[in-house]
Amino acid sequence: MTPKVIFHVDLDAFFASVEQNDDPSIRGKPVIVGALPGHRGVVSTCSYEARAFGIRSAMPISEAFRRCPQGIYLVPRIERYSELSAAVMDVFSSFTPEVQRVSIDEAFLDMTGTERLWGPPVDAAALLKAKVASATGLSISIGIAPNHYVAKIASGLRKPNGLVVVHPEGTEAFMLELPLAKLWGAGEKTQERFRELGIRSVAELASFSEARLASLFGKAGGAFLYGAARGRDSGMMTSSDQGPRSMSAETTFERDCSDRECVEDVLLSLAGELSYRLWAEGYRSRTLALKLRLHDFTTLSRRMSRGSYYLSSSDSFKDALALLEKAWDGRTEIRLLGLCFSDLESRGSCEQGELFADGLSGEGTARSRRAEGAVFEIERSGLGKVTRARLVGRRENRGRPGPRGGEPAP
Repeated sequence: MTPKVIFHVDLDAFFASVEQNDDPSIRGKPVIVGALPGHRGVVSTCSYEARAFGIRSAMPISEAFRRCPQGIYLVPRIERYSELSAAVMDVFSSFTPEVQRVSIDEAFLDMTGTERLWGPPVDAAALLKAKVASATGLSISIGIAPNHYVAKIASGLRKPNGLVVVHPEGTEAFMLELPLAKLWGAGEKTQERFRELGIRSVAELASFSEARLASLFGKAGGAFLYGAARGRDSGMMTSSDQGPRSMSAETTFERDCSDRECVEDVLLSLAGELSYRLWAEGYRSRTLALKLRLHDFTTLSRRMSRGSYYLSSSDSFKDALALLEKAWDGRTEIRLLGLCFSDLESRGSCEQGELFADGLSGEGTARSRRAEGAVFEIERSGLGKVTRARLVGRRENRGRPGPRGGEPAP
């Protein structure tokens, strides 16, 4: 049987890279995209310059500001990011029809059997990088492996603009040479447990039997770690909700999280991203699903359907909170949080008016669509709900550092 050739492709520091690409004056500077200092919310993405200060995705914005007050703090422009994400996904689809979009900035490409079109995987990856750069000005990192899990790890090893290839016959050796910190899915709590047990490397972890690991980490955790240490795909990187009639987005916390405010902020971010994509790509849905992956690798999902279509991020966020209450006890640490719209229906042009209360057409509708995009942008940033009239054309409200650098926006 021919081994699979899976690409995991990740846009490097996507939101921050878009901002630096669009505004050359902030290239090379610490850029933090998310809520503004002085407001409730978290970091969505930060540049590599900001990461040098220890800032990371899903960190409370107050902590990011404490670490880097001189940083440039920007409110997300989800409309712009979605535009560029769509362009990147179009490039991916030109290479293979088997594209699994994981989020706005990453995807898996099944490149099995495409050598006659694009040459060996390394050549295909180089061409893919060049086409994305040409179309968007952005860089991507690619991991190539025989399964999703190993490809995911490989793509993160040489960022930015990285390329790591893991051949089928070298998969287990590749895993055994990794430091434990690079074992994707083993969060801070698991790493602490490794230290308590004196496990210092993936090779040492691989020496444990599955039964022994289950006794130490629980049945689900033991099974995952046993397979992960050997480079086996546990299915963590795939979703039962993926497919042409669904649309999903998810965030993996760099550290397992049980802080309700942080969890809700990330959920708000996901609701905003997903609602905007639903609107921008011309779909509608009545069904929303929540996915949680807990610190012990247990995966929970909850789903609800409603009589009317989801037309705003506030609607999807409200129902996502209700699903969160059903699925989460508020104390157990979470490692992954995801949302999915399923049973998608195409929204015909005659139904575009459902999004707006003004009944406008022509240029009026275009203005309303731009306003709705701005609503999505601000709601996603965690700044609260605002009226459309106050949003149109308000790019100047995006946060920049003050005269002394990094002062909260007024």
